[in-house]
Amino acid sequence: EVHLVESGGGLVQPGGSLRLSCAASGFTFRDSSMSWVRQTPGKGLEWVAGISTKGGITYYADSVKGRFTISRDNAKSTVDLQLDSLKTEDTAMYYCATGINGMEPHNSRGQGTQVTVSS
Repeated sequence: EVHLVESGGGLVQPGGSLRLSCAASGFTFRDSSMSWVRQTPGKGLEWVAGISTKGGITYYADSVKGRFTISRDNAKSTVDLQLDSLKTEDTAMYYCATGINGMEPHNSRGQGTQVTVSS
Protein backbone atom coordinates (compact mmCIF):
# COMPACT_ATOMS: atom_id res chain seq x y z
CA GLU A 1 0.00 0.00 0.00
CA VAL A 2 1.32 3.43 -0.96
CA HIS A 3 2.09 5.57 2.09
CA LEU A 4 3.11 9.22 1.81
CA VAL A 5 3.77 11.39 4.86
CA GLU A 6 4.35 15.12 4.47
CA SER A 7 6.03 17.38 7.01
CA GLY A 8 7.53 20.83 7.31
CA GLY A 9 4.54 23.10 6.97
CA GLY A 10 3.88 26.05 9.24
CA LEU A 11 3.23 29.75 9.57
CA VAL A 12 5.63 32.08 7.78
CA GLN A 13 5.68 35.76 6.89
CA PRO A 14 5.51 36.93 3.28
CA GLY A 15 8.94 36.69 1.71
CA GLY A 16 9.92 33.85 3.99
CA SER A 17 10.89 30.25 3.27
CA LEU A 18 9.84 26.74 4.22
CA ARG A 19 11.03 23.30 3.25
CA LEU A 20 8.45 20.56 2.90
CA SER A 21 9.43 16.91 2.96
CA CYS A 22 7.58 13.76 2.00
CA ALA A 23 8.55 10.26 3.13
CA ALA A 24 7.34 7.50 0.81
CA SER A 25 6.88 3.78 1.39
CA GLY A 26 4.90 0.84 0.09
CA PHE A 27 6.01 1.09 -3.54
CA THR A 28 9.18 1.26 -5.62
CA PHE A 29 9.93 4.91 -5.11
CA ARG A 30 12.79 5.13 -7.61
CA ASP A 31 10.46 3.99 -10.40
CA SER A 32 7.84 6.65 -9.74
CA SER A 33 7.79 10.24 -10.86
CA MET A 34 6.55 12.42 -8.02
CA SER A 35 4.84 15.74 -7.58
CA TRP A 36 3.48 18.28 -5.15
CA VAL A 37 -0.04 19.65 -5.38
CA ARG A 38 -1.89 22.10 -3.15
CA GLN A 39 -5.46 22.96 -2.20
CA THR A 40 -7.07 25.99 -0.63
CA PRO A 41 -10.55 26.04 0.97
CA GLY A 42 -13.23 26.23 -1.67
CA LYS A 43 -10.78 25.53 -4.51
CA GLY A 44 -9.80 22.38 -6.30
CA LEU A 45 -6.39 20.80 -6.36
CA GLU A 46 -3.66 22.81 -8.03
CA TRP A 47 -0.55 21.16 -9.39
CA VAL A 48 2.63 22.84 -8.12
CA ALA A 49 5.67 20.85 -9.29
CA GLY A 50 6.75 17.48 -10.64
CA ILE A 51 10.01 15.54 -10.83
CA SER A 52 11.15 12.61 -12.95
CA THR A 53 12.22 9.26 -11.54
CA LYS A 54 15.92 10.11 -11.36
CA GLY A 55 15.35 13.77 -10.54
CA GLY A 56 16.94 15.08 -13.71
CA ILE A 57 13.80 16.69 -15.07
CA THR A 58 11.60 19.06 -13.07
CA TYR A 59 8.42 20.93 -13.92
CA TYR A 60 6.77 23.89 -12.21
CA ALA A 61 3.50 25.74 -12.37
CA ASP A 62 3.94 29.28 -13.65
CA SER A 63 2.72 30.63 -10.32
CA VAL A 64 5.71 29.14 -8.45
CA LYS A 65 8.43 29.02 -11.08
CA GLY A 66 11.61 30.63 -9.81
CA ARG A 67 10.44 30.50 -6.18
CA PHE A 68 9.90 26.78 -5.46
CA THR A 69 12.34 23.91 -6.01
CA ILE A 70 11.42 20.23 -6.06
CA SER A 71 14.05 17.57 -5.36
CA ARG A 72 14.22 13.90 -4.43
CA ASP A 73 16.51 11.41 -2.74
CA ASN A 74 15.91 7.92 -4.06
CA ALA A 75 18.19 6.38 -1.43
CA LYS A 76 15.94 7.77 1.31
CA SER A 77 12.64 7.59 -0.62
CA THR A 78 11.92 11.24 0.00
CA VAL A 79 10.77 14.12 -2.14
CA ASP A 80 11.16 17.70 -0.94
CA LEU A 81 9.76 21.07 -1.92
CA GLN A 82 11.74 24.20 -1.07
CA LEU A 83 9.45 27.22 -0.89
CA ASP A 84 11.16 30.63 -1.12
CA SER A 85 9.84 34.16 -1.52
CA LEU A 86 6.49 33.02 -0.20
CA LYS A 87 3.36 35.02 -0.94
CA THR A 88 0.02 35.10 0.86
CA GLU A 89 -1.54 33.35 -2.11
CA ASP A 90 0.73 30.36 -1.48
CA THR A 91 -1.31 29.59 1.63
CA ALA A 92 -2.71 26.08 1.16
CA MET A 93 -2.59 22.47 2.21
CA TYR A 94 0.33 20.90 0.37
CA TYR A 95 0.31 17.25 -0.65
CA CYS A 96 2.97 15.08 -2.19
CA ALA A 97 1.69 12.65 -4.78
CA THR A 98 2.75 9.87 -7.06
CA GLY A 99 2.95 10.69 -10.74
CA ILE A 100 4.25 13.75 -12.54
CA ASN A 101 1.10 15.79 -11.95
CA GLY A 102 -0.38 13.95 -8.99
CA MET A 103 -3.97 14.66 -9.94
CA GLU A 104 -4.95 11.58 -11.91
CA PRO A 105 -7.46 9.20 -10.31
CA HIS A 106 -4.82 6.51 -9.91
CA ASN A 107 -2.31 8.83 -8.20
CA SER A 108 -1.86 8.54 -4.44
CA ARG A 109 -1.53 11.54 -2.14
CA GLY A 110 -0.58 11.92 1.49
CA GLN A 111 -2.51 13.62 4.28
CA GLY A 112 -0.91 16.98 3.58
CA THR A 113 0.92 19.67 5.49
CA GLN A 114 -0.49 23.16 5.99
CA VAL A 115 1.43 26.21 4.80
CA THR A 116 0.14 29.59 5.97
CA VAL A 117 1.74 32.78 4.71
CA SER A 118 0.65 35.77 6.75
CA SER A 119 2.07 38.85 8.40
